[in-house]
Amino acid sequence: MPEFDLDSFKKTWQEQPVQPKYDDNEILKMLNKKSRNYMKYIFWISVAEFLFFSLMGIFYLVNSNEFDSLLNILEKMGVQRNDTIQNSLDTIYLVIKILSLLVTGFFVIKFYQNYRKIKIEEDLKLFIIRIITFKKTVNAFILTNIGLLLIVIGALTAFAFYIFNSQQIHLSRSSLMSFIIAISVSTILCVTLIWIYYRLVYGIIMNRLDKNLNQLKEIESQEN
Repeated sequence: MPEFDLDSFKKTWQEQPVQPKYDDNEILKMLNKKSRNYMKYIFWISVAEFLFFSLMGIFYLVNSNEFDSLLNILEKMGVQRNDTIQNSLDTIYLVIKILSLLVTGFFVIKFYQNYRKIKIEEDLKLFIIRIITFKKTVNAFILTNIGLLLIVIGALTAFAFYIFNSQQIHLSRSSLMSFIIAISVSTILCVTLIWIYYRLVYGIIMNRLDKNLNQLKEIESQEN
């Protein structure tokens, strides 16, 4: 019986050529399909957000106590509530709702258009460009929502100071500082919460899309 040489067996086994499990075309198809699915997830999330804001808008339209919290704060600072203030706030909040729905609706359409343009059999370079465009649209959506929040807070703050001036309310230094600090803290908190939300909801999907994009770029560079 011949002697079994373990070291020789290991060497022979290690020298065997390793056949790739998938070729580049199969990998490309899988990456394309995954990328398309990730874009679809973002699209449906944006649709859910649009429906949520729409339902919230309907709720507030039938809720007459919508502005009580803000008016209560202003009253504590000496503002006299009247129909003019109430009507002005009604208008401001209506504009905010419409603007929010328009922004969300616009990006829902953009996400859908980007998603529809992605084709699995498409040229690799063009496919990569479409993914990059989609990423830019997502980033624009996040930054636009943060910007919209800052505009809303700025508009309400300006309106509050307008009321103080029109009713000739002179705030003490400590009251003014407290008001400014409260607005600043609220702004930072709201922006942080929005950023965390989008990083959690969109960030996970976008990170996976980034990995696919890097792999697609590697395949594209090898082809060149």
